[in-house]
Amino acid sequence: MKRTAMITVASLMMLTACNNIKEEKMEKPIIYQIFTRIYGNTNTNRQFDGTIEQNGVGKMADINDAALQSIADMGFTHVWYTGIIRHASTTNYPFMTHPANANVVKGRAGSPYAICDYYDVDPDLAIDVDRRMDEFKALVERSHKHGLKVFIDFVPNHIARNYYSDAQPSRPMLGSNDDKSVSFSTRNNLYYLPGEPFVSPVSDRDTAYHEEPAAVSGNNAFTNAPSVNDWYETVKLNYGVDFNDNQTCYFDPRPDTWGKMRDILLYWIEETHIDGFRCDMAEMVPVEFWQWAIGTITTRYPDVIFMAETYDMNLYRQYINAGFKLLYDKVNFYDIVRGVTEGKTDAREITNIWRRTEGVGRNMVYFLENHDEQRIASDFFAGDAFRGKAAMLLTSFMGEGATMVYYGQELGERGMDNEGFSGSDGRTTIFDYWSADAVSRFVGNDHKYDGAGLTPDEKNLREWYSDILNLEHRYDAFGYGNLYDLMWVNQDSYERGEKLYAFLRYTEKERFIIITNFSEAPCQATIRIPEDALKLMGYNNINEKLIFTDMLGNAGTVAPVTTETVKETGVIATIPAYDGIVLKF
Repeated sequence: MKRTAMITVASLMMLTACNNIKEEKMEKPIIYQIFTRIYGNTNTNRQFDGTIEQNGVGKMADINDAALQSIADMGFTHVWYTGIIRHASTTNYPFMTHPANANVVKGRAGSPYAICDYYDVDPDLAIDVDRRMDEFKALVERSHKHGLKVFIDFVPNHIARNYYSDAQPSRPMLGSNDDKSVSFSTRNNLYYLPGEPFVSPVSDRDTAYHEEPAAVSGNNAFTNAPSVNDWYETVKLNYGVDFNDNQTCYFDPRPDTWGKMRDILLYWIEETHIDGFRCDMAEMVPVEFWQWAIGTITTRYPDVIFMAETYDMNLYRQYINAGFKLLYDKVNFYDIVRGVTEGKTDAREITNIWRRTEGVGRNMVYFLENHDEQRIASDFFAGDAFRGKAAMLLTSFMGEGATMVYYGQELGERGMDNEGFSGSDGRTTIFDYWSADAVSRFVGNDHKYDGAGLTPDEKNLREWYSDILNLEHRYDAFGYGNLYDLMWVNQDSYERGEKLYAFLRYTEKERFIIITNFSEAPCQATIRIPEDALKLMGYNNINEKLIFTDMLGNAGTVAPVTTETVKETGVIATIPAYDGIVLKF
């Protein structure tokens, strides 16, 4: 929505994000998401819909000291290992008592979000399958040694249709004692469709699959014949919400599922010493469960961080109040910044990002890629990784909460392979055995992680990302400093602001101006800093001299100015195409 009303100084004070908020200093999380199954796989002789033997698979051991040091050197503070917990797959191992049927597995490798044993590590990731938990513990220990905290996925909303814990068979098993003659009971862990057999949308694969009564699919598809677009390979967990009775909640007495899921969280904390959970589709689980479970856990383990995959902005504050420290800001930050990058959205809409989350900005996770989203360099997004640089500057320097980067994003990985189940959709598959081209060449067959196989452009892009992330990591202003949006006083700047966005980040000791250009051509921008902003940053002398330092080396010479000049005339600088500048003053 374009703003047309005049903004007064008084209203500016309400619109300026986080000014003079006094908070305890904290380390800003800079998260590197690794899809573990693919990250270390250097086999490039792949076949469409290939098996694990044909296409290979990345191992936890592949993420060695060299890999972790390269991640830490880039400025990351956390690593999220995606796909650690055992999930349904068409690859069988001798220990499996309940192997998956291909009719309820997406792809050969399966979705990492179709968990078939919450207490086990996925065997595909281990060199010695019988010691797979020990290999994961060793990975956590290596990560910690390099100063990296560890997230893994917790998938609370649904499980695979072949769920059974071979790792902990003595523990209470989800669904094992359910009364399948009723559709809903607080004592049941699943929802059922009594009298209706399950019909797979891919029932022509391999041997027939039998399930009666059908359990409700994970995306709340209350049908015995879900479509291929449904989460047909999973079943919905029951937290005490009766969907057949206007979603009436029955939380007293506490539903059986609650205790079992809390115990799973405690197991991973106590057994493996991980530092946090990225909670899949957190909004599909009642906030009351989260408040109880997170409260119980953080009372004992106060440093454990819960990060929620969220899409409904109206629920942000509820889930923060329930104990989540971090939330995806997908529909707000990602959608707007992607639209600006693609030329579909006016850059002035960026102002609305922080306005909508004012007061909870510290909890937001900004990202441009993850396993669900299309690669920046894909034909479906920007088509060129370098066209995402302005967006990445916003991700790192505008965000007050956490920054997240998906593996290969820093190399310009395109995600345009036709791998099998996933297809050529601009995403790197999460369903198939595969390798990622640029990542494989960075890793190298000897797993030195030295980038010897990269092209010059890929090396340059990775170096640029490293510069950005280390700036973000190094300066307090980007971790807990104040944000000041400069666009209200610069509406007449380059192309009326449609392609340009400028803002300040500052603390008592650090001051930065960031100017981004979403145009395909360089532009000369003149950005004024109003008197109100100067006073907030501690400048009270109208003739005080401001000397600018170009932190990225692409702004050229920016002449010193006085505070009076910058207020009346502005900072004059040339901004590269699809890029930006960061000036410290």
